[in-house]
Amino acid sequence: MYNVGMDIINDVKKERVIIVGTDIGAYPHSLDSSLAELEELVKADGAEVVGVVTQNIDKYSPKLLIGSGKVDEIKDMIPKLEANAVVFNDELSGVQLRNLDDIFNDNKKFDREIKVLDRTNLILDIFALRASTYEGKLQVQLAQLNYQLPRLLGIDGWSRTGGGIGTRGPGEQIIETDRRRLLREIDTIRRKLKRVQKNRELTRSRRIDNKIPIVSLVGYTNAGKSTLLNRLKVSDAKEVYVKNMLFATLDPNSRRAKLPSGREYIISDTVGFVSKLPTKLVEAFKSTLEEIKYSDLILHVIDASSEDMDIQYSTTMKILKDLDIDTEKVINVFNKSDKIDVMETLISPKIGGEKIFLSAKFDEDLSELLDVIEKKLPEKLSRVELLIDYNDSNVLSEILDNHKYESLEYLNDGVKLVVFLTSEEFNKFKRYVV
Repeated sequence: MYNVGMDIINDVKKERVIIVGTDIGAYPHSLDSSLAELEELVKADGAEVVGVVTQNIDKYSPKLLIGSGKVDEIKDMIPKLEANAVVFNDELSGVQLRNLDDIFNDNKKFDREIKVLDRTNLILDIFALRASTYEGKLQVQLAQLNYQLPRLLGIDGWSRTGGGIGTRGPGEQIIETDRRRLLREIDTIRRKLKRVQKNRELTRSRRIDNKIPIVSLVGYTNAGKSTLLNRLKVSDAKEVYVKNMLFATLDPNSRRAKLPSGREYIISDTVGFVSKLPTKLVEAFKSTLEEIKYSDLILHVIDASSEDMDIQYSTTMKILKDLDIDTEKVINVFNKSDKIDVMETLISPKIGGEKIFLSAKFDEDLSELLDVIEKKLPEKLSRVELLIDYNDSNVLSEILDNHKYESLEYLNDGVKLVVFLTSEEFNKFKRYVV
């Protein structure tokens, strides 16, 4: 797919894609819903869907995934629709990938190569397109190499030699050479990621030492996490990129935020989840996702207007549990509530805990959410800058007797100092806050 950045340049001709799905591969979504999501993924990768093929099957074909008749049907569609690629909603094995590639590319009338991808490959490609940080790029590379490793027989550009009678010898050695090369690259990236992880752990320990609470946003991709972060952050903090597109935000973002009481906290965004998120991708991003563990509160942002709200909720909660994250810290925030009738919307009983309905994009007042954050955040010390008039020496003495100060400066209009206060102390000395 075209790697042209976050926005597709208008004068670049988009690749034309036929998407293919099966009923058993769509579960737990309906086939229509799952393919609609696949189409959004194709759009997020800068291409357009020009054809849709579906098939109800009892089990996958080991050679082609779907029936040979359906494969022939797709092959006939390719020239008619001027398609460049065929994307399967189900994961393809190396053998299936090779066989489908051979079939779709054996027609001499085609003046172009027809690419064959599966959902996993597509998501990895989107992540490669969006990764902007050094760590993010390494994580995507690791996931891509782990995806390629078991598919050496099927990926174009790698050796293609089958096993069995008449195929042993030099061909088998070429495959082994390719495998070793991949493994060396994987080891190199893992070592680089470990070094980056140490830097992140240092940053995390500083946050913990500073006693600043951390609130993390999690949820399905395109649920509105970045929009909510922009609404909660302090006004002078940099805006987070927002676009109505799957995986518009990939790299984690953290911003300073303040509660109505003046208490400071860190609001942190995370990569959005999606059904059938590639296991290798979750593993590659595990160290980044584990940052959620150190949050004091987790806001699970849910698209209240989605027909698959229950499935999206379950997808996110499963990933959190797989990461061993305490789900007791989760507050469910139903975003995009401007698109529904809140009183008539049925919420599944399995979505327990506190529920807040809002529209991060349109609601002027987020006071209910802020009140819940204030109430739910555990008591922590906040870093506060105070300016105490010389006439209030008793106040200064009380603070210095009970707190270690980070800095202290004598000015013309009073004593300026930075200390860490509880919320109760903050309220007590609120009038001195700079």
